[in-house]
Order: sequence, then structure tokens, then C-alpha cells
Amino acid sequence: MDALRIVSVVGVVAIHVFAGMVANPDVHGTAGWWGAVVADIGFVWVVPVFVMISGALVLAPRQYESSPAAFYRKRLPRLLTALIFWSLIYFVLVRTLFSQIRPTRVDLARFMLDGQPYTHLYFLWLIIGLYVVAPVLASFLQGGGRRRAFVFAAMTLGATVATGISSSVLTAMGDNSPLTLLALTQWLPYAGYFLAGWALREVRISGWRLALLGGLTAVAVAASIVQYGLRPSLPLVDALLPLSYFGPVVAAASLGVFVCTNSALATWSPGPRVQSAVRELSDCAFGVFLVHFAIMVLVRAVPPFDTAESSLPLSVLEWAVVVVPSFLVVFGLRRIPGLRRVV
Repeated sequence: MDALRIVSVVGVVAIHVFAGMVANPDVHGTAGWWGAVVADIGFVWVVPVFVMISGALVLAPRQYESSPAAFYRKRLPRLLTALIFWSLIYFVLVRTLFSQIRPTRVDLARFMLDGQPYTHLYFLWLIIGLYVVAPVLASFLQGGGRRRAFVFAAMTLGATVATGISSSVLTAMGDNSPLTLLALTQWLPYAGYFLAGWALREVRISGWRLALLGGLTAVAVAASIVQYGLRPSLPLVDALLPLSYFGPVVAAASLGVFVCTNSALATWSPGPRVQSAVRELSDCAFGVFLVHFAIMVLVRAVPPFDTAESSLPLSVLEWAVVVVPSFLVVFGLRRIPGLRRVV
């Protein structure tokens, strides 16, 4: 879980870094652009896997041995503090002062109501929502065994995927029906992944089964990359297999990555120093998710990274330049009393 969390947060940074080049029409279709698509869409599974890791840990019955209220007192204050702190940081410092964007009162209301004061901060509302319903979900799962967990997760995630396909098909038919998520509903489509993390937490496969699932997972990721790269020449595929967290191919890739990684590393037994380093980096992952966008904005303001969206080598270098300071900043913040609560 720790190793998977580290890889996932590095993948989140990659998505945001390479998105600039992927969206640049001046390089569209070039070899460099395809490289950026591979680096971006190749990590399309990271957010669902983050949610699955949370489900695997948070839905454990021991979390609620005393009462749901005790769970809320333990978990929610830190998340709410982080939500307020980072919303203000990104809205006031990054968006308003640094980027020189002057939001209107309508913008302020929209940022508050849709739960997205900045690009990636919807994730805080998502996690808070899942934590609020976690005691109810855990209560239903308790005593039902693995079968109940599998069925519940499959039904919930299946409903999410079916809804995602329905919206995509209706949009392709000319009836614009997007899936609109607001602050208090950001968590809903991710409940299936949350439950899947708990249901699959102890699944371990090996041998040809692991090789087969690993191959199918790689095919799902590769198919997502090709599908994105060939847009808009595959309208029927885009309609039936929407390339989003709620699409069937991305869901399959996310489940595959989760099971394959846990299975492949099941017998991994590193030495004490490596264990300590992995745990520390894993503990920093949540903070890196929150802080990396601010660092990326600062990096892009200086040469040569102000032209990185046109160069794959510069984008790769930017990725490294954002990842390393992000971990260092969070490592430092975690050692400052008070600020530790926001990372």
C-alpha cells in the first residue's frame, strides 16, 4: 500500500505536468506529443487507486470499535483543516496574486459550491464525503464476509460505470447530459472504488494468473492511451467507453493495478532503512498531492520551463523538478507543529 501510494502521487504530478503539452495544439500529433500522452494517460488509474487505498484502510472494523463519533473526531478535523488551508492558499495566493486572476462574486460562489477552488482540490471534498459515509458502509460490510464485500463493491462500481456510459452516449446523441458533481456529491461516483479497495485488500495472485492480469491491465492502459491519441476519429468508442474515472476501461485498469501491485509486492521484505524511507515517502503522499500544483505554477514561471508545453524533454525535467521539491516541502512541513495537520 505504501509503495502504491508513492507511485500514485508521482503519477498525479505527471498528469498535471504533461497535460500542458497534451493540450497544446501546436505540437499535436508529433512524436513528442505522443510521448506526453503516454505519460499523462498512462497514469489515468491513479485517482481511483488512491480512493481504493483509502477504502482498504478506512473500512476496517477496528476503526469504529468505539463509535462513529470517535472516528469522525479522529479523521475529519485534519481533513477540514486541510480543506480550508489549501483552498485559501490556492485561491488567494496562487489564483489571485500570482496568476493575477480577478474572480467575480459568481466565481467565488461557484468555487465554493462545486467543491473545486482549484483544479485538484475536489479530492478533499471527495475524501471527506467518503469518510462521512464510511461508518455506514463498514457497518453493512461487517459480518458479511468477503462475498458481501465483493457483491457490494461490484454493484456500486457497476452502477457508476453504467451511469458514466449513459451520460457519454446521451452526449454523443446530441443530448448534453454531463455528470455534474458539486461539493457535497464529489464522493458519490467514487464509492464503488472505495468499497473495491476493501473487497480486494487481501486478494493475492501469483504465477500465470498474475501474469495474465498484469497483461490485461497493461492492455487496458495502452487502450486508453491509443483512444485518447486518436480522438476525435473514434466517436463510437468514445461514447461507449468514456475515457474517465467512471469509464469501464479505466475502472478495469485501476482494479488491475491495485491487485497486481499488492500481489507482486506481497513477499517483498526490504531492510529497515528501506522500510523507513518507503513509509516516510508514503506519509508525505497526501501533502504532495496538495502542494505540487503550487510548485508547478512557480516552476512554469521561470525559463526554460515556461516553454515546457512544447518540449517533451523539458516536460520530463519539469516533472522531476516538481516531484522532488514537493516531497521535500511536505517533509519539512510535517515537522512544524500546527502545519503537520494540513499535509
